[in-house]
Formats: sequence, C-alpha cells, structure tokens
Amino acid sequence: MKKIHYSEIPGKNIGFWAILGMLGFFIAVGLGSVWHMEHEGHHVTGMSNQIIWGIPHIFAILLIVAASGALNIASIGTVFHKTAYKPLGRISAWMSICLLIGGLAILVLDLGRPDRLLVAMTTYNFKSIFAWNMILYNGFFVIVGVYLWFMMERKMNQYYPYAGLAAFVWRLILTTGTGSIFGFLVAREAYDTAVLAPLFIVLSFSLGLAIFVLFLMGVYKGTERELGDGLLNRLAKLLTIFLAAVFYFVLIYHATNLYITNQHGFENFILADGGIYTTLFWLGYVVLGTVMPMALLNCPKPAGKRWSIAAASALTVVGAFSLLYVIIIGGQAYPLEIFPGKEVIESGFMDMAQGGYYQYSPSQWEIMLGLMGVSIFILATLFGSKVLPFLPKSLADDVVDPHAK
Repeated sequence: MKKIHYSEIPGKNIGFWAILGMLGFFIAVGLGSVWHMEHEGHHVTGMSNQIIWGIPHIFAILLIVAASGALNIASIGTVFHKTAYKPLGRISAWMSICLLIGGLAILVLDLGRPDRLLVAMTTYNFKSIFAWNMILYNGFFVIVGVYLWFMMERKMNQYYPYAGLAAFVWRLILTTGTGSIFGFLVAREAYDTAVLAPLFIVLSFSLGLAIFVLFLMGVYKGTERELGDGLLNRLAKLLTIFLAAVFYFVLIYHATNLYITNQHGFENFILADGGIYTTLFWLGYVVLGTVMPMALLNCPKPAGKRWSIAAASALTVVGAFSLLYVIIIGGQAYPLEIFPGKEVIESGFMDMAQGGYYQYSPSQWEIMLGLMGVSIFILATLFGSKVLPFLPKSLADDVVDPHAK
C-alpha cells in the first residue's frame, strides 16, 4: 500500500455551507418540537400509556446501533489486519462517535427532564440495564476517542492496535447492552428472549456499514476525490454477508417464538394479522431491506455498479428501520397478558384498536425530534471532517488495494 495522505474536506463552496445550514434548520426545528412537547404534554404525541417508546426511540436506537457498526470498519483494519481498510480507520471512529451523539441527543430529549441527566450519569442502580448502558455509552466515547487520538498522533501509533482491540470489545459489549434493554423485559412477550442481544450486534454490522458507505460515496463525490471500485466492492461483499447474518438471526428469533406455544399469539400478530407491523416486516424488512439489497449486490447486471451499491445501502437502512419499528413498537402494541388463562374485560381508555392491539401513529413532533438526531450526526461528521484530517486525499485502488493492477 502506498503512503496515505489525509486532509480536511474543503468547505469554501456554497454547497457545503448550504448543507450545514439545512442540517442546522432541522436541528432548530427538532429543538422547537421538544419545547412544544415539554410544554403541551404527552398528549400531543402519538404515544400512550401502553406505547411509551415511539418513533424517536426508533431513530435513537437506529443511530446507537449504527455507531457500533460504523466502528467495525476501523476494527477490520486494526484488529483483523486487513490492509485495505486501514485508511478508513479515522473517519470510521469519528463517525461512530457522531452517530452515538445523535442517538443519545434524541434519548435525552425524548425521555423528559433533560436537566436531570447529571443525576443519571452519577447515580447508578446496578440492577438496571439502563444504568449499565449509561456506563457503556460514556465508556464508548472515552475508548473510541483515545483510539482515534492514537491513530492520528504519530508518537502514539505503536499503541493504537491495543486501543483498537479495546474499542472492538467495548462496542460488542455496548450493542449487547442495547439489545439486552429489550431482552431483559420479561413483561413483554415480544422482548423476553436472549436472541435480541446477538440480533442487535449483527444488525449493527449491516446498518453501520450501509450508513458508512453512503457517507463515503457522498463526500468523495461532493469533494471530487477519487474512490476506487475495488474498495467499494469489498464493502459491498461485506454488506452482503452482514445482511445474510441479520436475516439468519431474525429467522431464529421468530422460529424460537413459534416453537414456544404461548408465543403463537404474538407471532400471528407480527407475521399475519398485525396491520402496519405485518406490512413493515414483510415489505419493509424482508423485501425492501433484505431481498432487494442482496439482489442489487449479487445479481450479475447491477452487481459492482456504484448506483446499485448506493441503492442497496439505502435499502439496508430502510430495512433496519422497519425491523426496529416492528420489534420495539410492535412489541408494545401487542396487548399484555396480565392474567394468563383468564378473560379480562378491557375499558375504553386503553386505546385498543379493533384488531385487538394498541394504536400508535407518530406525530410530526416526534418525527422532527428523530430527524434532529440524524441531522446532529451528519453535521458533526461533516464539520469534524472539515477541521481535522479524517479523510484520505485519495482512495484509488492503486493507493489502498495492495492487489490492484
């Protein structure tokens, strides 16, 4: 491999500042929606006493899970010594930090009382998985920050493989903790399973890689830097493997529930009679989020073309969003069986739909809050890339690929 030269992205053109301005607008609108929800009350959202985690949580979990997956690119180069991925280590680590910032910004503002964040960060109940996740999030910032510093500081280069190994292990623990938030909730039939932890780990691989590819293609095209087909094809093959792994664990998740008799009601709800949740599972996740990306990446005609890699990456994000929506919101929409084997008369205030499940329609305030988190991630990633040399000047095949001819 030739010596890699890093530089900041140019930010003198109008287009760059127009993008930052648009992102700033979405952030301002998101903060306005938070103010409105805080002052008007919970009733202006689509959430209820039964569905307490709405669309903002889907955006938040999406970004948090993607943070772990985005760091995977740096880990492949550092931990597994894949030379072609090493030039991407800096931007991979920085993007993972920005993704986590965006996701946590949504959580802090959506859960209410952001002024009490300091209490949550300093007072821990170690029997709560939420408390453990606070430690994992803070630890991620510190470890990945040190990892990025060791990569960029020449005097510390000898230590960066050890920091990379620590970051690799920590991000696996972090995603396990995120999946366990739901896996440890025994009261919800949809959540009470250990399969959710490894499912979230492999989902982070595909989701983080897809977002990374979209950013890489966009910023290199926008700054007119060279991005070789060899590197893109490597990333595309990796995305295929991760998509297959996610589908396998989703299959195991539902096969396990189908094997357990008292889970048949929930499985029938998700797979057949769940309305929007059934549609999102089969159309959003299976067709758009798995089958189509796999076809775009592997069928002879579209495979290897840049538009197909970009389309497959975008559809992977759509599929991950759909899957998280089905698991998190669909799991709350399915009624709790508080008294097994007994007939329970429901009162009208429970907001149950005609099909026997709780209703949820996200409000514009919740959607704006979710988009605010995404905007924070993109703005922070772009701004950091402008002021610090995170991106190689060239990712041409003869520069990064030792096998290029």
